[in-house]
Amino acid sequence: MCDYKDKISIAVQDGLRAVDQLLKEENLDFIERCAHMISECFKKGGKIIIAGNGGSLCDAMHFAEELSGQYREARPALPALALSDAALMSCTANDYSYEKVFSRGVEAFGRPEDIFIGLTTSGNSPNIIEAVKTAKRMNMQTIAFLGKTGGVLKGMCDLELMIEGFYYSDRIQEAHMTAIHIIIEIIEDIMMPIFKQSEEIEVCQVN
Repeated sequence: MCDYKDKISIAVQDGLRAVDQLLKEENLDFIERCAHMISECFKKGGKIIIAGNGGSLCDAMHFAEELSGQYREARPALPALALSDAALMSCTANDYSYEKVFSRGVEAFGRPEDIFIGLTTSGNSPNIIEAVKTAKRMNMQTIAFLGKTGGVLKGMCDLELMIEGFYYSDRIQEAHMTAIHIIIEIIEDIMMPIFKQSEEIEVCQVN
């Protein structure tokens, strides 16, 4: 049996190096501002719409279910939607182009009070770029989780996270998911007093 310990050790170190980028001042600022932006969106009755390709689509779905389901604390569901409907995506790809698979979803479900979040490790995914453009035309706020050099999307969104220095997408996605989990943790912290106040009001009404 081959000894892969050195290879594993290097991979673990790369993962730590990617996540360590979240400690940069601009990335700490991104996480905090992102959590506040999304919380304000929820307070105003808006929702978040999230999209990505491949592993980033899985991350988008994970992001959405942690909010609409439950993360750490028992609380009301929060409105988050990942654009992952196979029928919509295949219909759009067939009738228009694959570049439109997310922008059509944004057009269908987005409102000015909503936020669009795009995950792309290159920043060059045409369907994410089109979705951002559509969201901006609809006066939605936009957030991007990027990697490498940021690609075409760099500078296009209201908030952007950049994980640099990796050729492959896997380490970038691992850092993205760590940031997403922390953002959700802060959102719960921000929203919990509002949830508790609502529960007290409901109890008073019942009594």
